[in-house]
Formats: sequence, structure tokens, C-alpha cells
Amino acid sequence: MLNTVASNIAHIEREIAQSCRQSGRSDDRVMLLAVTKTVNVERILEAVAAGQRRFGENYVQEAVEKIQTLRELHPELLRGSGEQVPLEWHLIGPLQNNKTRIVAEYFDWVQSLDALKTAQRLSAQRPADLPDLQICIQVNVDGAATKSGVAPQDVPDLALAIQALPRLRLRGLMSIPNPQDSLLQTLALHARVHDLLHKLNQHPAFAALPLDTLSMGMSGDMHEAIAAGSTMVRIGTAIFGAR
Repeated sequence: MLNTVASNIAHIEREIAQSCRQSGRSDDRVMLLAVTKTVNVERILEAVAAGQRRFGENYVQEAVEKIQTLRELHPELLRGSGEQVPLEWHLIGPLQNNKTRIVAEYFDWVQSLDALKTAQRLSAQRPADLPDLQICIQVNVDGAATKSGVAPQDVPDLALAIQALPRLRLRGLMSIPNPQDSLLQTLALHARVHDLLHKLNQHPAFAALPLDTLSMGMSGDMHEAIAAGSTMVRIGTAIFGAR
């Protein structure tokens, strides 16, 4: 019997490839981020065995406990060993300022940044022996009152301020729009974030190292996100099942 997690990952990868073909894009430009909120270490290791290396977590303490457990049981997965590709840990949930130090110490990416003060703390607290912390600004593209994120018009100023901070590398934008009434409305919201990234890359500050990441799309809107230019889709339920 096929491993359920492995077969689900293979199915999602085929779906990504199909969406890319339909959009006239190369499928190697879209990365799969496996969202492991509430998923235990054993299931994560099933995904690792299937070749998955990028994992997204919503809650800091839950993620750190998993990373610590994996570090003890499989240290080669955290930093790489020989030909082993190390795991990447992405924070995709809200980040409170009292947790920036532990995030700076344990995570590889923060996709949910929405305040300069938070960026400044991450910059100051990132250990010198670790690579730069990879950053995405979360954009509240549909203005939802229940969602975190920066209003689209405020993104350029925040992006330029983050770009100047040491120990951080700004990679792009992330968005989590609310479900829309039609696929066209969903596509339009994702396209707005794509256009915002394109405009940022016209600024001289990003000429030498253009922003390259659009983290858009989950299980329910992955295809529309890819059509709009997403470079990273965040998939949880379709891989690990309902929580």
C-alpha cells in the first residue's frame, strides 16, 4: 500500500505541474511548502522520506518543539549531511515581538512579517553563525479585518526599510486572502500581489538582488495562485488530511 503522505505529495506535485503547463510556466519555478500545523513528527518524517524539505508552521512554540525533536533524532535533517539536503522551516503564522528571538534562532524563513519593529528585532537577534533570515512581507490584499498583514499601499516603505537591515534578506511577498465568490475574484487578488512585487522590483534598491518569492495559494486556491504567478504554494490538508 502506498504511503498516504507520499502519495498525496506526489499528487500535489502533479497538480502544480499541470497548473504551470496551463499557465505557460515552468513547473520548477513553483515550490511546495508542506504546512505541518498540528502534524506530529512521525508524519513529518513520512513527508521527508517522500522528498519534501520545506515545511511551514503557524505556531512558534509548536514548531520549535518539533525542530528540537528532529534535531535530537535526525541532526542530519536540520543542517544537512553529505548529500542530504537540510530541512527549511518557514513561519507562516503571526509573530509576536516577545517571540522574535526564538524565531530568529530556529527558523529559516519568516513569511508573515508585517511590522518594521518586528524586522528590527529579528535582525538584531539573528545568530551570527546562521545564514541571513529569509523574509516575506505579508500583504493584506483584500483588506480583511480578521487577517494580519500590511495594506498594499504601505508595502513599499516597509520593503525598503527591511532591505537596509543586516542579517535579513527580503525575498518577496506572502498573502492569505479570504475565500472569494468566484475564481476570477480569487485570481484578481493574487494578480494584485504579483503586480505589487513587480513594482517593487523596479526600485533601484532591488536591482542587484531582485525579489523572487510570491507565497500565494493553499489547497483551495492553488491553481488560481499559480496562474497569477505564485512561486510557492502552502499546502497542509491535501497532504496530511483534515486537522
